[in-house]
Amino acid sequence: MRTEYIRWDSKNGYTDKDCERAADILRSGGLVAFPTETVYGLGGNGLDKEAARKIYRAKGRPSDNPLILHISHTEQLEGIVREVSATAGKLMKAFWPGPMTLIFYKDERVPYETTGGLDTVAVRMPSHEGARQLIEQAGVPIAAPSANTSGRPSPTRAEHVREDLDGKIDLIIDGGSVGIGLESTILDMTEEIPVILRPGFITKEMIEREVGPVRMDPGLIGSDASRKPKAPGMKYRHYAPKAQMTVYEGESERVIAKICEEAEKYPSDKVGILATEETRSSYPHGQVVIAGSRAKHTVGQGLFAALRSFDHLGVEVILSESFSDDEKSEAIMNRLMKAAGQHIEYLEESEYVQ
Repeated sequence: MRTEYIRWDSKNGYTDKDCERAADILRSGGLVAFPTETVYGLGGNGLDKEAARKIYRAKGRPSDNPLILHISHTEQLEGIVREVSATAGKLMKAFWPGPMTLIFYKDERVPYETTGGLDTVAVRMPSHEGARQLIEQAGVPIAAPSANTSGRPSPTRAEHVREDLDGKIDLIIDGGSVGIGLESTILDMTEEIPVILRPGFITKEMIEREVGPVRMDPGLIGSDASRKPKAPGMKYRHYAPKAQMTVYEGESERVIAKICEEAEKYPSDKVGILATEETRSSYPHGQVVIAGSRAKHTVGQGLFAALRSFDHLGVEVILSESFSDDEKSEAIMNRLMKAAGQHIEYLEESEYVQ
């Protein structure tokens, strides 16, 4: 298969021809990778079970791992979900369009191939103008997990999508770097008290200010093989570079000293260090990759790109600082710990609970 490429940018948008071409591919059962405010998504017609199967095949994704339906306006919920509670309505008003996914009981029109065999469906309305224009033009809800090979770090630039999916899908829309860099917060609205199944840019505190108490799913960073995942990212290994990674948690000076000590055990070109702009000069030995700045709160935005960089560098082991002090720590540490296979070393008592 030859993958086509088109562009979108915030100043000029799409050309009419390009947008219609992408929408036609989606309506015809094909696959289009497109930018959102969180990460790039791999889109297919969410009401077409064969399109859903194509998404799983292209990604190498387990078929019981649910997909998220993307919509461009709330009226599209009709025919997708059975009902919308008052609490869900408040959340939609507060956070849609934006990086929040809500789980409802599905309408019969939504195939089980899209929901991973579940009677529930995950839905979100992206705030990315180009994503919403594409959905609107296609005229169907777009099922879209992240546009990467299953298990790899999520793509935040079109070149990341190209690395994984070129020749496997019909079209890639290059919209430049995404704004947030972490996938959406997922809430299960089928429970009496909403449950966060995946932390994201929208935090528990932000949600509770709108609707009162919510719960965190106790299995957020577990991997119970017998448990059927109700949302993406709950069960399988995700975001992982090829090299084994260890995260070090503790006071900054102790973490830096420990990473320097461990790095000396390997040739400099074979050990990778995941650090920040503030600490990059602290590591004289090893291949240092910057996730972002703690002071500017950009670690979440740069995390996935940084993890992908280690594959290009060919390192054999990765030593990572912890980012549990970030304002988006729940989301960042959730991704980081999955990338590291839950391998963390505590150098002192920490507020971050594994």
